[in-house]
Amino acid sequence: MDELATSRDVEEVADAARATGRFGIDTEFMGEGRYRSLLCVVQVAVEQPGGEVRVIVVDALDDDVDVTPLAEILGDPAIEVVMHAARQDVPLLKRTWDVPVTNLFDTQVAAGFAGLRAQLGYDPLLQEMLGVRLRKSASFTKWDRRPLTEEQVRYAREDVLHLLQVATKLQERLAERGRLEWAREECRPLEEISDIRAVDMVFAKLPKINGLDPKVRAVAWELAAWREETAREGDRPVTTVLNDAALVEIAKRRPADQRDLEQIRGLNEGALRRRGKAIVAAVQRGRERDPIPNTASRHVQPDGRDAPLIALAEALLRTRAMDAELAYELIAARADLQRIVTAVRTDQDTSAAAQPDVRTLQGWRRELVGEELLELLHGRRELRVGPGLGVEVRSADAEPAA
Repeated sequence: MDELATSRDVEEVADAARATGRFGIDTEFMGEGRYRSLLCVVQVAVEQPGGEVRVIVVDALDDDVDVTPLAEILGDPAIEVVMHAARQDVPLLKRTWDVPVTNLFDTQVAAGFAGLRAQLGYDPLLQEMLGVRLRKSASFTKWDRRPLTEEQVRYAREDVLHLLQVATKLQERLAERGRLEWAREECRPLEEISDIRAVDMVFAKLPKINGLDPKVRAVAWELAAWREETAREGDRPVTTVLNDAALVEIAKRRPADQRDLEQIRGLNEGALRRRGKAIVAAVQRGRERDPIPNTASRHVQPDGRDAPLIALAEALLRTRAMDAELAYELIAARADLQRIVTAVRTDQDTSAAAQPDVRTLQGWRRELVGEELLELLHGRRELRVGPGLGVEVRSADAEPAA
């Protein structure tokens, strides 16, 4: 069986990462039945002299293994952290080890800039770039059970064995196309992701919360705060404590005692018996707190005439995405285009301050197509069907083709 890493192994790998300036990392975790995911295994790859790759598999639940050296290099801006699909791994590592993650290079993000499809899985990426196929036999095993099986350790090891190699190939391809810095720019927001559940954030996402009376909103906030604390203390999903629909209904009805609470649908007898008094107490706290007015900005509603403009905008973006061999999903979502079209329709001010705060009009996206999109929507650009049914983009003042 492949051996699990010792504290000495961890220290040696961290030293190797400092020497080479980068390392690959992946995690295995369990989220089912918990308030937040539990970090169970961490696998790390570093390059060795001669081009060989060393991989260690760390049991994250073993308190005898000192992971401090790994935590330190995660937050070292001089060392590149290579991951694939880092959206879940980053917040998990940040919270568990209480460290930042810096200088991230996400190979899934990079693939979208390298002419491959967006959200490409790790196995298809390895097949496409390296001709390597992984064995996924242990992917859905129970990673929190101990001891780990030989199959699990082998799976964890193989999951990062080729990560640095595929990152190198992607970076070479992106550098050739002038897209490497774009990909790095796209990875930066991933470093800021957190899985800390702030009450205000949870409250804001409750169904139809913005349409409720301020006094009802105050009760809903207290119920949301109580639910988070209860779920966190019991390490269980919030929905098993109180689901969103029931929470909002309780806030609307504001029961004064358990008898009133029993009249509300969505609460089973077990929940009423265990938590009824606590729920009523949370409702009372909500009654006593100041009302919470709805301060959310009210967006201008879409207009039925927007649909063809959005389709026109999408045609331009897809054309530029194909020209640049980028995954279209990296450039815009329909919601982005709706906001841009709505802003143009309702306000003729074309200054940067008046433009909607959407990703399509920022950074590399603005450079690639954002400026051109605004010109199109203001009538200064036009699209036409060219030879071979290709879409051509030209100035609206250009002379018609002969």
